[in-house]
Amino acid sequence: MKKWSFAEYGGPDVLQLIDAEEPHAGPGQVRIAVRAAGVNPVDWRVREGQILGAHPVELPAGVGLDAAGTVDEVGEGVQGIEVGDHVFGEGSSTYAEYAVLSAWALMPEGLTFEEAAGYPSVMETALRVIREVEVRPGETLLVSGASGGVGSAVLQIARAQGITVIGTAGAANQDYLRSLGAVATTYGEGWVDRVRRLGPVDAALDLAGSGVISELVELTGDPDKVLSIADLGAPALGVRFSGVAGSVPDALAEASDLIARGMLRIPVEKVYPLTEAPAAHVDSQAGHSLGRRVVVVRAAAS
Repeated sequence: MKKWSFAEYGGPDVLQLIDAEEPHAGPGQVRIAVRAAGVNPVDWRVREGQILGAHPVELPAGVGLDAAGTVDEVGEGVQGIEVGDHVFGEGSSTYAEYAVLSAWALMPEGLTFEEAAGYPSVMETALRVIREVEVRPGETLLVSGASGGVGSAVLQIARAQGITVIGTAGAANQDYLRSLGAVATTYGEGWVDRVRRLGPVDAALDLAGSGVISELVELTGDPDKVLSIADLGAPALGVRFSGVAGSVPDALAEASDLIARGMLRIPVEKVYPLTEAPAAHVDSQAGHSLGRRVVVVRAAAS
């Protein structure tokens, strides 16, 4: 099968599309014929060799955590899933024609494979950081870098929990943030004062790693009420860094439920053919996204 891999840490140029042996589902796993793979910042951070609190990477390594596709192998002990089912979930080396998933759920009705591939890690991260920052119903959460995939999920999940959300993003994405229920404002010069005029902030999330940790602490008044998923220097300022967590099947179930109830939607900003995965990394690293980026492995007609 075709699979993206890297044998050394570095920029997008270290990625290689190779011929590799097909993986197989072990106990408690399923294998899918991948239709689409989600592109996450963690993908290029791992490729660069950044330390994210995850297990060490053994080189050469595959790329990708999220995928949607058709089940074609069911491992020992797996129940409630059959060959031919359409699922989305988390695994490893998902930028490939076949991938093994360790956590999955049936795709919600009405989602395309491309849309479904954008949810798994985003939902796990969004649910995790809302819990870890300990923001409660009735309080106000500030989200820096709110228009990307994780931000889109955080805004909607927080609003569903009765939390007021202030989101920062570029000028072009203000209407998008408002459509997700956030109070929107732009980043850039004077952004702290703009946020202050919107009211007090109880907790804050840094989702973009744009060097705003000190300002978020200033706005909340407490480094314990700030959390970053993108700035490795956050701990030096007394702020928690929440990196890569394990697969959380409950996150997929909650995503399915919220999607089915019309309370969650994460748009796909751009799709890339399998051969253009390095370009997806370049664009992801540049930021300024609205929703998700996805690598399409098998087109709809295949």
